[in-house]
Amino acid sequence: MNVSLILIILLIGALATYMVGDKFASKIALLFGLVSLGASILLLNHYNLGENIGLFTQWIAKPNISFALQADGLALAMLLLTTALTPIIIFSSFGTEVKNAKTFYALILFMAFAMAGTFLAADGLLYYIFWELALLPIYFIALVWGNGDAEERKKAVVKFFIYTLAGSLFMLIGFVYLYQKAGSLLIEDLYQLNLNGTEQIWLFAAFFLAYAIKIPIIPFHTWQASVYQKAPTVGTMLLSGIMLKMGLYSVIRWQLPIVPFAAKAHVTIMLVLGIAGVVYGSIVALKQKDLKKLLAYSSLAHVGLIAAGAYTLTTDGMSGAVLQMIAHGFVVVGLFFAAEIIFRRYDTRTIADMGGIRSQAPKFTSLFLILVLASVALPGTFNFVGEFTVLYSLSQVNMGFAIVGGTTIILGAYYMLKMFQSVMLGETNAKPFADVTANEGIVLVVIISVLFFFGLYPKPIVELIAPSIEEIVNQINRIK
Repeated sequence: MNVSLILIILLIGALATYMVGDKFASKIALLFGLVSLGASILLLNHYNLGENIGLFTQWIAKPNISFALQADGLALAMLLLTTALTPIIIFSSFGTEVKNAKTFYALILFMAFAMAGTFLAADGLLYYIFWELALLPIYFIALVWGNGDAEERKKAVVKFFIYTLAGSLFMLIGFVYLYQKAGSLLIEDLYQLNLNGTEQIWLFAAFFLAYAIKIPIIPFHTWQASVYQKAPTVGTMLLSGIMLKMGLYSVIRWQLPIVPFAAKAHVTIMLVLGIAGVVYGSIVALKQKDLKKLLAYSSLAHVGLIAAGAYTLTTDGMSGAVLQMIAHGFVVVGLFFAAEIIFRRYDTRTIADMGGIRSQAPKFTSLFLILVLASVALPGTFNFVGEFTVLYSLSQVNMGFAIVGGTTIILGAYYMLKMFQSVMLGETNAKPFADVTANEGIVLVVIISVLFFFGLYPKPIVELIAPSIEEIVNQINRIK
């Protein structure tokens, strides 16, 4: 099966969505989102049958650049996350009136196209192009369809764009240097380079800046909360559910295997930064009065733990990081959608203005509670599998890191349950709160079903990513 089919479907979908006009844009976007998911599942089936799923063709003669796509288990896992969440995110917006819908939904599919390309690219320049393309649609989605004061929104979004673009330029410089050394940017050629210690340290820093901003890792996180708050909920879902995973995936796929000496030399620093994000995000989340910002800082805490898992340089750490990436993608989309449902009824995101929802909407309360418990890694949910594996890997490196990192569970349980109590219990708000509609219920039930299924049976994903993770760890360990 041609791996480029996924990209073609999403790109044609974006064009078709724009061409059909505002009336049918959402339905056409959903259709192409579902078709891309079906194609991803078909691609997975071919991979499981032992086929080598790749596309390699000469693209540019000078410099020597290939149009190279490769779908191994790790790339497939992230591709499936992207194509599964895209139709869910599109469908979740059906309860909201969207102006200029054809452009809005076309941008969503184009962003999915760019993110899928980032996960599949096996040439450094092609990867960089997809990486940057993903930034354009989210910039316009947040700027045009965002919330709050227009000037504040513009300031937050422009900061995010410039900050992210500037970090990526360091990565581009790194690729230029690597091309001079290898004469190619194919990932397999870059893996074979024997760079000296000084070269690796500089390249490690260049890649780290790009990825640390995108993830984000402390102290490069300052754009996150304001953009998550100002972006429309669909934009926030795309950012938190998929886009930040581009940075985490890239750490494992590109940074660590290319510069293994520098990776090993900076393990402690990277783990400290990741764990600091866990503690900082949790503490700041405790003080938030805006529901969306609370969830943004909660996400910061979780991705800090994921990053720490990746930087352990162990098989368990990287496997746990990938598992948690996928789990976090689903649960954070579910939580932001729950916040959107509340906003549709109350027209506020201030926690103090909410309350008493349980007595009016028992179905929504139950679904929201399950998402809250999943986010704090309740055993039986997908998040538990990922967090347990990451914490186990941290204990192998340093028990102190595991203990401090475990605060994400303790503090997370405290601020999430406190938030649930304030929002759903207590005195009833003066405004009526209708229970979930059929569309809203479908979105939440689908997400919860995924969280429980893989929480109880993570074997399919574990087996899918295991060969890729083992290959990457072996590549890192070639430097003793």
